[in-house]
Amino acid sequence: MDITSEAETKVKRYAGILLHPTSFPGPYGIGDLGRNAYEFVDFLKDSGMTAWQVLPLGHTGFGDSPYQPFSAFAGQPLIISIDHLRELGLIYDCDFNDMPKWNIENVSYGDVIPFKMKLLRLAYERYIDPEIKDGFSSNEELMGSYERFCEESFWLNDYALFMAAKDYHSGAPWYLWDDELKNPTKKVKAEWSEKLKIDVDYYKFLQFLFYTEWMELKSYANERDIKIIGDIPIFVAWDSADVWVNKKLFMLDSKGYPTEVSGVPPDYFSATGQLWGNPLYNWPEHTKTGYTWWFNRIRHQLTLTDYLRIDHFRGFDKYWSVPYGENTAVNGKWVDAPGENFFTNLEATLGYHMPIIAEDLGQIDHSVVELRDKFGFPGMKILQFAFENPNENNFLPHNHIRNCVCYTGSHDNDTTLGWYKHAYEASRDKLRRYYSTDASDICWVFIRACFGSVANMAIVPMQDVLELDSWARFNTPGVGEGNWAWRYKQEALTDHLRKRLFETAKMFGR
Repeated sequence: MDITSEAETKVKRYAGILLHPTSFPGPYGIGDLGRNAYEFVDFLKDSGMTAWQVLPLGHTGFGDSPYQPFSAFAGQPLIISIDHLRELGLIYDCDFNDMPKWNIENVSYGDVIPFKMKLLRLAYERYIDPEIKDGFSSNEELMGSYERFCEESFWLNDYALFMAAKDYHSGAPWYLWDDELKNPTKKVKAEWSEKLKIDVDYYKFLQFLFYTEWMELKSYANERDIKIIGDIPIFVAWDSADVWVNKKLFMLDSKGYPTEVSGVPPDYFSATGQLWGNPLYNWPEHTKTGYTWWFNRIRHQLTLTDYLRIDHFRGFDKYWSVPYGENTAVNGKWVDAPGENFFTNLEATLGYHMPIIAEDLGQIDHSVVELRDKFGFPGMKILQFAFENPNENNFLPHNHIRNCVCYTGSHDNDTTLGWYKHAYEASRDKLRRYYSTDASDICWVFIRACFGSVANMAIVPMQDVLELDSWARFNTPGVGEGNWAWRYKQEALTDHLRKRLFETAKMFGR
């Protein structure tokens, strides 16, 4: 959206922090939607921040990437609050006897997933057990809310059956299941839903817990004038409920295998490009349906967040198509996508101007810029990129426009401190001369520059606020392990930090 177009944002200059909920501190190995989430929102408020940006909130699969979830609609069970389940009387002290000793600065998914899913399963079994009554002070109310959630969530039945069937097949992807369930009829889905009823209902219950907790947290943030910026991957995972039940909407062969997959050509992040491997959309089929699946997806995400960043926005103009089976993304080609027609229809369907932020990084040509600007979507300006190139470039702050979002770096970048240490001397020299600094306080040089930009939104990763080195980097594109794991320590949210953020934001009218 054009951030200057709404009455409430004509003069407002947002300042915010990029932080995924998995990065909250806490005693259970991974950040969650409990007390520490609320303390972080309080920290934002006290620091003069008005925005909180998260990564995709979906149920992650192999590799733990938020950009490869099992569903475009389901939430992440791993961030359900264990303390909330304690309050409901669904988790007992004895359930923690085998809790691993956690590394408080990183998520060890290999330990977290089995431990936390065990607790969630115990909570569900107690929830449905009529013999267990202790602690259920509001069980009838909880049950009623759960039933309403199931009735109102159009995507829930397919997702829950998909996850239950995965468990039945020992985690195997859907395209390796028996033919009956690989290509299920309505009758087959009904039969398997009954056959796997306990597991199906378990996954529905987890989604109820996630959405209840998330919407309460969102309300808490909004009441404190904090807007939440969400993130939506343009593509979905091959092994996902979405592809399983909507095969015609994707470029698949008769056995369910992709004929073409997603990626990007060689760029700043990788000399061989990035081979993401997601099946590509069958856009003619989407057009026939009036983009119903896509519009449902975007509407759904906009109930969870106030703004929505579309990752790899350029894929709505042209996308990089790589033949299935390639080892790298080098041998791909650009293919046209429905761009203008898609967003014209989306705007008409939503009935209001879309609160969308376009991730317009990488190889961007004129047609992508035209599409972005036609609909007034703000693009992204990464300060690290401003100094990678010794020449004049659009990332330099003096070339920013108001309708953009300025970042010191994104989740895909090194931390600012790590970036500066590893940058070419020519880049560091340009930065020092540009800001007339010795760069001894490089993170806050960048934070001040970000907040001082004319951009209507300025977002800083929490790692830069805390002045952390490369060890705290959240993701390294093209590297399959060690990502999405960083967590901050509770004691990091100091009064000094609140004051410094507040004064910097205020200095630049945010």
